[in-house]
Amino acid sequence: MLRTVLVASFLLSLSTASFAQQKTPLPIGMAPHEHALVRAYRDSRAGLDRDITTPPTEPVRTMAEWEEIQSLVITWAGYEGILKQIVRYAKEECEVIIICDNEADVTTYLNNTQFGGPLNNLNNVTFIEAPFNSVWTRDFGAECIYTNEVDSLYLLDWIYNRPRPEDDVTPDVVGAYKGIGVYNTSTAPNDLVHTGGNFMADGFGTAFSSELVLDENGPNGQFNQTVRTQAGVEAMMETWMGIQQGRYVLMPKLPYDGISHIDMHMKLIDEERLLIGEFPLGLSDGPQLESNIDYVMTNWNSTFGTPYEVIRVPMPSSTGGNYPPDASYRTYANNVFVNGTVLVPTYREEFDTVGLRILRESMPGYNVVPIDCDNSGMNIISASGAIHCITKGIGVSDPLLIKHQALNDTYETVIPYGVTAYMRHKSGIASAQLYWSTDTAQAWNQVAMADQGGNNWSAAIPAQPANTRIFYYVEGNANSGKVQVRPIVAPEGWWSFRILDPNTGVGEGALPIITEVYPNPANALVVIALSQGSGQAEVRILDATGRAVMALNAGSLPSDGRLFADVTALRTGVYQVEVHTAAAGARMLC
Repeated sequence: MLRTVLVASFLLSLSTASFAQQKTPLPIGMAPHEHALVRAYRDSRAGLDRDITTPPTEPVRTMAEWEEIQSLVITWAGYEGILKQIVRYAKEECEVIIICDNEADVTTYLNNTQFGGPLNNLNNVTFIEAPFNSVWTRDFGAECIYTNEVDSLYLLDWIYNRPRPEDDVTPDVVGAYKGIGVYNTSTAPNDLVHTGGNFMADGFGTAFSSELVLDENGPNGQFNQTVRTQAGVEAMMETWMGIQQGRYVLMPKLPYDGISHIDMHMKLIDEERLLIGEFPLGLSDGPQLESNIDYVMTNWNSTFGTPYEVIRVPMPSSTGGNYPPDASYRTYANNVFVNGTVLVPTYREEFDTVGLRILRESMPGYNVVPIDCDNSGMNIISASGAIHCITKGIGVSDPLLIKHQALNDTYETVIPYGVTAYMRHKSGIASAQLYWSTDTAQAWNQVAMADQGGNNWSAAIPAQPANTRIFYYVEGNANSGKVQVRPIVAPEGWWSFRILDPNTGVGEGALPIITEVYPNPANALVVIALSQGSGQAEVRILDATGRAVMALNAGSLPSDGRLFADVTALRTGVYQVEVHTAAAGARMLC
């Protein structure tokens, strides 16, 4: 504790002398005056007296964002109205740690009448008065790692890729308060430059980033002491974070994403589902983003060895209908899990209605909370960031880890449906249960799961007739008495699958069918939902004369069957959606 205080005091002095803190919020990227500070900042990192600078000696696992957290960290450094709303909802789920200059000033703001009115109480809110530079906690905050999957919790801190020394050592301050050791990669030969907005992990050895991490640790990097090849970066991630060899997915940078952070366009919802932002066909970063997703789908499967499921969510335009580079990078993917709540950036109602609906359908049971990030008074999205960018979770000290591959739809009506879940806790698993139902408004059926060895537990759901939908979740009970469910929001949230009728199912080679168009009528964003079908399909919007006014798809359909159309520029009237394949077409009025 004493050493942490001495380090913080030294850095405050250094910052005052060489890195003058700005009163106005610093951007998520480099401010013009910061370029001259880079060399001094880089050199200062090597001489820091940090907590743990040698690699872990035990196998480590990086936590996924949807796992249980004990705290959410924010920095009170601008966009206070948005931060206040984050505190309001997050404190109902976990402790909220606020790094700030003055606790009294922040308390006064939290209790004023703006942005939803005063908080009823400050229960679960902790204030830490400590130096900082900016609001972008995601980028300079530490990742959470566990030894041996579920044993000791540590924080893992990279060199922040901005010349902001007080931000860079915030993990030390948080770690000291929480009593959590901090591994850090600040000293050669173990230095690594990285940023939280450009990193997502599945909790089981797979992670995603853009190739920005290669640039910043390569020969042209500004902040690195050691020059690394891609193999060198991957070796660091394996040693310090447990990212398995060959499972670090690095994607080309998008041309109009000025910060090259993947959290501006994608989100891991769980081990096998990717939430991906979608631009109108051929616009903005759409082509490169689609190329990246094709690259991922072609070369990597989920931790279960099966293809990722891609869920599309629209990238809203500006009020004038523009997209990057001619507008801010609006995105719903920049959301954050806070146990049973998901905090989501929103922009304008005509887009938000669709974006929020997709998130709620994709994550049943979660409390999906919209927070306006495009308001003239708190327009954080114009600074190239949103909710995910300004929050960082700290995992619980005793996780009960559960991994399960969701069951798919089936035609089976005779053989029971086996459910297997991987469960671990540092005290061991005493028992496990499977809960299932065909009607979530009724009581859940409970089945004891059997220990299969290798931390796997299994049970079966009785066979059901065709046209039945089955809902289910699992529960683990540790020897310590800890209980955990998966999904974490069960029983309000669940997995589900359908028993299909072979007489009505969509057969091999079937055409895609338009199943829904919403909202209808519409004046901004329209979602066209299609059955999967097979083969290539061209999808267009036609006006009343049959003239094509907008192209939506040319080639393979998205895996979730959703296409988006920004119809802001179209005149009021009746339009048709037309789907063409090599064999035939289908139409629906919208």
